[in-house]
Amino acid sequence: GGKGAGGGRKLPTCAEHDLENYSMYCVSCRSPVCYQCLEEGKHSKHDVKALGAMWKQHKAQLSQALNGVSDKAKEAKEFLVQLKNLLQQIQENGLDYEACLVAQCDALVDALTRQKAKLLTKVTKEREHKLKVSTPLIGSAQLLVSVTLFQISDALIKRVQVSQEQWVKGALEPKVSAEFDLTLDSEPLLQSIHQLDFIQMKFPVSVPPVPLLQLEKCCTRNNSVTLAWRIPPLTHNPVEGYILELDDGDGGQFREVYVGKETLCTIDGLHFNSTYNARVKAFNSSGVGPYSKTVILQTSDVAWFTFDPSSAHRDIVLSNDNQTATCNSYDDRVVLGTAAFSKGVHYWELHVDRYDNHPDPAFGIARINVVKDMMLGKDDKAWAMYVDNNRSWFMHCNSHTNRTEGGVSKGATVGVLLDLNKHNLTFYINGQQQGPPAFENIEGVFMPALSLNRNVQVNPLQPSPTHP
Repeated sequence: GGKGAGGGRKLPTCAEHDLENYSMYCVSCRSPVCYQCLEEGKHSKHDVKALGAMWKQHKAQLSQALNGVSDKAKEAKEFLVQLKNLLQQIQENGLDYEACLVAQCDALVDALTRQKAKLLTKVTKEREHKLKVSTPLIGSAQLLVSVTLFQISDALIKRVQVSQEQWVKGALEPKVSAEFDLTLDSEPLLQSIHQLDFIQMKFPVSVPPVPLLQLEKCCTRNNSVTLAWRIPPLTHNPVEGYILELDDGDGGQFREVYVGKETLCTIDGLHFNSTYNARVKAFNSSGVGPYSKTVILQTSDVAWFTFDPSSAHRDIVLSNDNQTATCNSYDDRVVLGTAAFSKGVHYWELHVDRYDNHPDPAFGIARINVVKDMMLGKDDKAWAMYVDNNRSWFMHCNSHTNRTEGGVSKGATVGVLLDLNKHNLTFYINGQQQGPPAFENIEGVFMPALSLNRNVQVNPLQPSPTHP
């Protein structure tokens, strides 16, 4: 059954090296690569990860993206409801504004009518004044005319003489003019009426509003965090992109980790057992908007990994969702874990489920391009402790050192402590340190590694936040 399962797995081969299967993923180039690509090609100095691990990560990201699409569909439905309400409100507001416009214009007409009445009153008063002044002159003039024409009595003659004496030169001139010195200046009002219009509310483009963090989508997995956010609906100010900032996991300064148009971002390679603060802001041509609220994310206490089938030797047999490893061969074969470490302190344990005929399984760390068809630690890409039922040795570059009494059997637990702060590697058996720190001055990117043959079966235990 084991051979059938192993033989049925057909992996795609490298486009540049026909005899090599794709086993790793180049994060820098976003493409799968083989070991020969890593040793000889342009990917040798790039950041790479196990292909299986990246497949799971991409699958998780796709799942998140699909969930995001579902959420966006929900938001679209809510937006449609908002639009329908908006249309109804536009209709109602339009009627209100029409009524308001009619009322304002009617008020202007009423004001003009009242002003018209006032002006007509002024004209009437001016006319009456002129008539009042002119009427007595008409009587006097008529009297003189009558005396001159009829010469009637002595008494009248005497009266006329008195009146005549009262008239002086210029007395027979009108006291008022027939012209009305009233000129109505209506031009400014006509100009104002012609210019009467609505005030256009032109909103200048300003910085975007505060992004809203979607806390239900923000999560952590091992030493990576995923954040999601969105802009409030019915936002008038355009958004050209976002700036995501993260602190150092220890309360330090924020730094930019993403700049772009996406509203979902995953940051890898963080410290385990660390609390990170994240915030985001939007920007456009007018500048940068305010920060969102800060979200706090806790990375895993320790790394949790399974075995990677894509990079394992073909004789390796994995089961239990890649959490249990054994082998079809009597020769030692190598399998790697799906996690990769480049900084921080990491501890994991592996449980020996089966141990027959005193084999020598090896536990440790390796580069992604470690040789898979021999015991772990025989090449320069692995640092390991191999152990039988009585004693153990450390091995790197096929150099065996520090023989230590104490072995393993069925049910034993082997612990691996990788301290990349101090750059050393230490091993434990059943909770007790096995010998001195095994290796010093180790730097780079490492993956959990194991070599075993068909007499051994191993599975990783659930991670623990502390180590012995």
